[in-house]
Amino acid sequence: MKIRAGVLTLFTVTLTFAQQNVPFDKQFNIPIAPTGLAGRKLPKMPMEFDTAEGMRIRVVAVARLEYPSSEAFLPDGAMLVTERSGQLRIIRNGVLDPKPVAGTPPSYWAAESGAPGAVHGYMDIALHPRFAQNGFIYLAYTKPIDDKKRVVALARGHWDGHGITDMKDIFVSDQAGTSRIAFGRDGTLFMTTTGTDPQDPNTSGGKVLRFNDDGSIPKDNPFAGQAGKRAEVYTLGHRSALGIAMHPGTGEMWETENGPNGGDEINILKPGANYGWPLVSYGRTYQGPWQSERPGHAGFEPPVVIWVPAIAVSGITFYTGDKLPKWKGDVFVGSLRTGEIPGTGHLERILFNQKMEELRRESLLTELRQRIRDVRQGPDGYLYVLTDEKEGAVLRIEPAQ
Repeated sequence: MKIRAGVLTLFTVTLTFAQQNVPFDKQFNIPIAPTGLAGRKLPKMPMEFDTAEGMRIRVVAVARLEYPSSEAFLPDGAMLVTERSGQLRIIRNGVLDPKPVAGTPPSYWAAESGAPGAVHGYMDIALHPRFAQNGFIYLAYTKPIDDKKRVVALARGHWDGHGITDMKDIFVSDQAGTSRIAFGRDGTLFMTTTGTDPQDPNTSGGKVLRFNDDGSIPKDNPFAGQAGKRAEVYTLGHRSALGIAMHPGTGEMWETENGPNGGDEINILKPGANYGWPLVSYGRTYQGPWQSERPGHAGFEPPVVIWVPAIAVSGITFYTGDKLPKWKGDVFVGSLRTGEIPGTGHLERILFNQKMEELRRESLLTELRQRIRDVRQGPDGYLYVLTDEKEGAVLRIEPAQ
């Protein structure tokens, strides 16, 4: 009887055990993120770190900005940096000009980066492949239409050496969201979008769009001339693409894409391909259940890299320089936060084999606890990283001496 009573007692305890009752944001129906690691300021710079490939690096703060979002390098080595609040800044010889660059369009932004419902003003900047000849600069931003409506737009202007002149929209979407832009090897411009109806080729939301450099539609776009399909659509079925870059060897366009709770991806874009969102995913919804009944990408174009849990993958670059030789050929992506926990952003390195099949990954700069929004290779062969924080920074990664 004593044994039976003990068993009964244990069984009763098991039945009454329960998980924590996690609070949810009522407006967005998502778990409220914990803040125990959030809000850490950037540590004193420079800092040095050991890395997995046996190469010690130094991280230097080049400039301090508010929510820097993207970067581009001028032929003379100067660096253009966008701030999500709608300003374009320039860094010359390592010194930030205190005055914003003139000639850029007004934009709309709201809430802190990372907060539910956050809207970004300036999102990406790109230089024309023949910038040295034509001086064209491109900007993806949130355009205010009226007091209530805002949409993603793409503008082009001319750099005169000091500011931008004659900047005009060459494409205006019908939806709001996030966007990144990059030029392909053939001189066409690729633009990511978020939004509703990613499976509908007759909308611009949840797509990658492709344009000529003046905003016109390339004749070889996969849906050009087809009824019921937007001619600018290049691929469809995307969720939230926060990075895009051309592979320097193959010329393929690579795109980073946020899943929900898990299921972040790197995709190689193929004309007319469908990448599955929201029908398939390797992630769970924010409430817990799997996004799709059987996680995977059956019937759709699969990703080449996935993350479970999500790292909120952002900007992407291919390292081709000689200053960080152990990393040559590797892919770098930013992370805004890992596993839905603020304060866990970092830079991630991915090593591929000759067939571009993943071999290993390394998380870098985790000690900084910063949201990494973008990463680019500079003309000097170093890596430049943007921290998406109110007290944000441009960081340079160089070899430690």
